[in-house]
Parts: sequence; C-alpha cells; structure tokens
Amino acid sequence: MNSIRIYELFEKLRYHYEDEVIEFKKAENNFDFDDLGKYFSALSNEANLRNQEFAWLVFGVHDKTREVVGTSYKNSSVCLQRLKQDLAQHTIGNNTFREIFDLQIEGKRILLFQIPAAPNGIPIAWKGHFYGRHGESLVALDMNKYDEIRRQTIVEDWSSIIIPEATIEDLDKAAIVKARIEFKKRNPKYNEEVDEWSDAMFLNKAKLTKGGKITNAPIVLLGKEESEHFINPAVAKIRWNLKTLDNQDKDFEIFSIPFLLAVEEVFKKIRNLKLRYILDEKSLFPEELLRYEPFNIRELIQNCIAHQDYTKGARINVVEFEDDHLVFSNYGSFIPCSVETVIENDSPEEYYRNPFLVEAMRNLNMIDTQGGGIRKIFNFQRSRLFPMPDYDLSNDKVKATLTGRIINEDFAHILYNNPKLSLSDIMVLDKVQKKQPVSVEEYKKFKKMGFIEGRKPNIYLSSKVLALTDDERLKAQYIKNKSFDDNHFKELILSYLKAYHIGTKAALIELLIDKLSDSLSEEQKVKKVTNLLSALKREGKIKSLGYSKWGLD
Repeated sequence: MNSIRIYELFEKLRYHYEDEVIEFKKAENNFDFDDLGKYFSALSNEANLRNQEFAWLVFGVHDKTREVVGTSYKNSSVCLQRLKQDLAQHTIGNNTFREIFDLQIEGKRILLFQIPAAPNGIPIAWKGHFYGRHGESLVALDMNKYDEIRRQTIVEDWSSIIIPEATIEDLDKAAIVKARIEFKKRNPKYNEEVDEWSDAMFLNKAKLTKGGKITNAPIVLLGKEESEHFINPAVAKIRWNLKTLDNQDKDFEIFSIPFLLAVEEVFKKIRNLKLRYILDEKSLFPEELLRYEPFNIRELIQNCIAHQDYTKGARINVVEFEDDHLVFSNYGSFIPCSVETVIENDSPEEYYRNPFLVEAMRNLNMIDTQGGGIRKIFNFQRSRLFPMPDYDLSNDKVKATLTGRIINEDFAHILYNNPKLSLSDIMVLDKVQKKQPVSVEEYKKFKKMGFIEGRKPNIYLSSKVLALTDDERLKAQYIKNKSFDDNHFKELILSYLKAYHIGTKAALIELLIDKLSDSLSEEQKVKKVTNLLSALKREGKIKSLGYSKWGLD
C-alpha cells in the first residue's frame, strides 16, 4: 500500500463512525499490552462476522472527537516489529497485525494497526479467552457469535460420508483382528462379547460404520491398500523420511492404508536408540532410556491421522533427522485456540475436523479419550529433561517437532533441581534456552521473579533458577553472563588513558567489547561503552578532547 493510499485510508477511517471493526485510542504515551491483545481478538472476530477483510485500531486520535492528539507509543520501527512478535505469542496460529502504519498527520504521529479478520471457523483468542464488541464496549465474545464463527467450516464430516459401493470385503482382515483387540482394551466391559460379534456388528459397535454401511473412516483405518481408490481424490498416506543432520535425504518409505496397522510400521522405521547420561551428578550410575518416549511418537502420528484434512490431497509426513529430532506434519489448521491453551486446560476439544473418524479412533484405542495427549507429550519431555515440543501452525498446517536429546545442559539441570516449576513456566524457560523471543509480559514476569536476566532480546537463565544446584560449572556460566560491574570497566578505561594519555572512542570500544557480557548484542555493547564514558565525564575523571577523543581530566 503506497503512502497516498494510506493517508486516504486514514481519512476514511477517521470520519467513519466507530463501530465493531474500528477503534480509536488516544494512547498518547503508552497502552496496556494486555488490553491491546484483547482489542486484537475482539476486532479480528468482529471483522470475520461482518465479512470484512480487516479491522483497524488507531492510536493518537481521540475516540469521541476524532481530534488528532498524537502518540509516542513504541516510537521506533524496531519496537513496532517486536510488538508484532510479542502479540503473536498469545494468539492462535501466531496471528498478529498484518501491518502497522506509522504516519504524520497534522504534524503529529499516529499509528494504524491493521488487524486481519479471524479465519473461517477459527475465532481468535487472546491468552485463551475470546473477545468481541458490544457497541463501543470491549466484552467477552458472545456464545452466539462464537458458534457462528465455528459453524463456518462445519460442513458434512468427510470421514462420515458413506461409500455406497464399498463393503466389508474391502477392509483388511488383519486390521479388523487388530481393531477387535484394541477395542477390548478400550472397552473392557465388552470383553466377553466382542469375539461373538460378526464383523458387521463389531464395526457398528465401534462406530466405524453407519447402519452397516462403509464410510470414509473405516477405509482410512481398516481398508485394504487397493481400496484407497474409494476415497479418491482424497489421499491417505504417511511418508517417513530419514534425513542427515545437514538436511540431506538418506532414506524414505511411503505407507498406505490401513492406518491402524501403518502406525506400527512407521513406528518401527524410527531408530529409537538408547541413550545413557548421568541424571544426578551425585550418583555413580547413569540413566539409560530411549531417545524418544514411545507414547510421544505414537500420539503424534495418530494426531496427524485424526486431524488431517484429507480433502487437501496431501500426505502426512514424519521426518526423522539423524540423532537429533522428529518432525510430524499434517495439513489442516490447528482447531484448538492455541497449544498453550491446550496445555493449560488439559481438556477435550469441543470441535474436531473429522469427528466420526476421531470417535472411531478412540474406540480402537488409538487416541486419548480425555484429550490430554498433547499435555502428556510435554510432561514426558519434561521428565527426561529434554526440550519442550515445538509447534508451527503456519500455512494451514500443523508441524510438531520432538527433540530426542538435551540441547542445553543448563536447562536440564534447572528442571532437575526445580521440580515444582509449572509446565507453563517451563515452556517460557524452554523458549529462553532455544533463544526464541518471549513476550514483553513474559519477560517482565520472569525478570521480576528472578528467573531471567539480561535485556531483550539477549536474555539468559539467572541465578535464582540455579540457586538449588551445586553445579559449579552452571554458577560459573552465570557469573560470565552477569559479567563485572561498571566500576571494573571504568577502571580499565582510566588505566588505558593513564598509559596512553589519549584514547579514541573506537579504541576504547575495542578495549572493552570482548570483556562485556555475552548477553549483550554488539549494538548494546557499544552503547554500554558510550554510557561508561559519559558517566566518567560527569564524575570529573575524564574530558572530551573533540573528534571522539578522550583524556584524563
């Protein structure tokens, strides 16, 4: 959008009556970050309901008079870009502002926040809560509005569609035998009856068929490989791919239906080797465990099967990187609000992409009845002191990465020595160890708690987290990160000037830059030296000699 169109847009918004998709705020100096997130959720949802591509939040304009008052909020492009990243941390699918336009109107600065409408079928939440508008008021999203957005993609369940020409003969007999075994595990009250049921009765009891008629679900789960044509143009395949650490293909295999059996075949392909490491440094005996918790592998594969959008005509992918990590991906947006919300709530979802298929998979003991599978995956990683799973929900896909090793020994020791940390807290510390951005809110919270130190974006785990450990190496690393106090660096500057009488700023930067904390960026280190020189000047110990030269006063 060129500058002329942006200014025209502002004038249009300015003189448009404020409604559910336009909000003006003075925000002359600051604006609460949590309130900003609530408005993002509300305006995004209302834009969806009104068939608008975008909603708008405008800072620096009086909401009643439309007078331009100006704003100093996030007064740099770097701050605005960081704001977009921070906001994305608490919304479904990492949604954030499409654009933030920084304008000068009547000699005053204003900000136009472009908010994309919520995707069809997926209301946008802020920190797990859905917001909307009632007139000019910010309110919790009305349940009727919530259901209206959800129903946008509630069409006929693909997995429940009957295939008239398909019969039980098109199902794999070995898969049916396996299905009976798993059904009895999930439904022990039927143990004495199941073996007496005919295949037709069993399939009905397991909710795989409708009135004895074959649907897409049993073809996917139990169908013979040659029966896949019944679901054409949909695709039901799982591709396992082995890659070297430098991302080169080494091996692959494609698995077809029946998926009930294919899950185990994919599982067997993954080289789940045993690891040995000393969990407790006071113990002489190392722990021995598999690289990947078997539950985690099966759960992630089965989640892909349950939530795949088969109408996309794409395969489910399982990529194994040698001695490093696994990546599971399926097509179709992530229906729950966010991974964080799933972890916090630990409850079944209200909506599923393939509800008929999901119910069948539950009856066949393939997925967790209570919807706690994802949380279990996180807890298993926690118990191993391994990194938390990473979820990428972009591009209408769900990509889950499972790491099978310790990537940061500091993090592992912190988990071991601080068993009472909540899973939510660990997820934030996990982002710190991976050098991933944390929100301003998370930064402030954990800074206040003493869990992290440093300045964004260069933060590190602090001494409070390490307080319970006797590991001297960890303590030494903390001291290195914390570095020396300012007096130490001032003395180095004074010593240099005593020896050489004159020092350029460039020379003094070179003197100190390698000695400053690794938690600082290069830019921050230069600024640190500048601040030290200014402080010494105020103290009357050095003076400026012009042309970025300094000497003793």
